[in-house]
Amino acid sequence: MSKNPNSFVMKPLKIFLLILITAFTIASLSSCSKCKNEDPSARIINNGTEKASVQIKTSGGNTVNINNVDPGTSSSYASYAPGLVTFTITVSNNNYVKTVQMEDCYNYDIAIDGNNNITETAIDRND
Repeated sequence: MSKNPNSFVMKPLKIFLLILITAFTIASLSSCSKCKNEDPSARIINNGTEKASVQIKTSGGNTVNINNVDPGTSSSYASYAPGLVTFTITVSNNNYVKTVQMEDCYNYDIAIDGNNNITETAIDRND
């Protein structure tokens, strides 16, 4: 019974390819973070009866404004520097102030319900 001389070459090549594919798969799974040190951001979801605005003050002294979001609409996300952040939310000439420690890779939804009550939710972009 004679052996195929190519079988000695093919077997190590198949093993090498299997190891290479396995290593690539493991490497890609370990680096699958959706967000990599991106600034936090916030938006208004206005289900209330009046226009809503928010002023975002960062601990570095910068200010970002999201103004005049109509009822039944949402604003786009606005980014800002991470750190201690003060949100001043205005609905019907009433101010609501919330101070939050914001980290990289978080979105912050400021939701206003039909009774103009305000809730806020921090969302980890890596979840």
